[in-house]
Amino acid sequence: MTERERVLTLLGGGRPDRVPWFGDLDYWATALIGRGLKPAAFKASDAYIEWHRDLGVGFYLQGYFPFRTIVEGCRVTEWREGQARRRRVETPRGTLTETWTWLPDSFAEAPTEHLVKSAADLPAYRSLFEHTRYEPDHAFAETRARQVGGAGIVLCYLPKSPFMQMVALDAGIAAIAEIAADAPGELAETLAVVRAAHDRAARIALAGPAEVLMIPENLSSEVVGPRFYDLHMRDYHESWCREIAAAGKYSCIHLDGTLKGLLRQVAGAGFTFVEAMTPAPVGDLEVERWAEWCGQGARTVFWGGLPGVYFTDKVPDAEFERHVRAVLRVMASEPRYVLGVADQVPPDGLERRVRRVAELADEFGRYR
Repeated sequence: MTERERVLTLLGGGRPDRVPWFGDLDYWATALIGRGLKPAAFKASDAYIEWHRDLGVGFYLQGYFPFRTIVEGCRVTEWREGQARRRRVETPRGTLTETWTWLPDSFAEAPTEHLVKSAADLPAYRSLFEHTRYEPDHAFAETRARQVGGAGIVLCYLPKSPFMQMVALDAGIAAIAEIAADAPGELAETLAVVRAAHDRAARIALAGPAEVLMIPENLSSEVVGPRFYDLHMRDYHESWCREIAAAGKYSCIHLDGTLKGLLRQVAGAGFTFVEAMTPAPVGDLEVERWAEWCGQGARTVFWGGLPGVYFTDKVPDAEFERHVRAVLRVMASEPRYVLGVADQVPPDGLERRVRRVAELADEFGRYR
């Protein structure tokens, strides 16, 4: 079987010849490009998929929202200052500013000034989404479908839930916690406005060529626990899982942090699979306990198991081998798991480790 055949068989409720092995290599590739070891256009090229084939790892992630975001009736200004990427949004109800700063040592950027800083910014934030529309942009997904072949699957993103749009990108958890305590009604009003916009974008994603649709929440249960989940996220997840299933596609969510506080809730929302799951000793829940933790009746597929740090020389070869074999022992017990990176191979990843996983999956990933 190809990796594509394996994973589609498993997601469809069947039994492939062995545990599928898929890895998110995007972050690693970004670092290789930044160091001049790969060409600038590498990640969009046929060569990127061939790289996955050569390494023996299935392809699935491309970080692609299949729509264009268009803001009308607001003045949006973007500029750079050294390593900082800045944006100013002037709306009919106030002005918002944000800064994202590039960290060259880690080949990543992070928010150093959030768009929403307090409840005082919520009117302008609502105005921004009231003036936002979306247009289909499926060309890259169509290109990926041509490129991928048997090497993997085509996956696109829906928008984040409105709550995680604010937590992960636009406000941060500290500001959201304060707003939730001081102005819960206005927070709910704001999330409803964002939801209306995100639902429009999600319908565009649903109509595209992707076989799998992800809600890329970047969840971790020490940041968003069951209370916030039930109040502000569950309905979005359940609604769009139903829509995705009705369209004949597979759904997933990105849960790449601690698991105990949210895995049971997320598994009950209707997703086909939960992706980028980080086990102990890096995370807080052993692979052996994932199914037990979700309770009887939940049949969500679990995708992950190999923490990113295990692909670096910070973890000895012997521990890497032990961990991969231990994870495969669990995953080969029933066709409910996809072996994956949790959550990405990092910039200092070792090629020989990625190649070794494919060998171990062939040797120890056969179902018993």
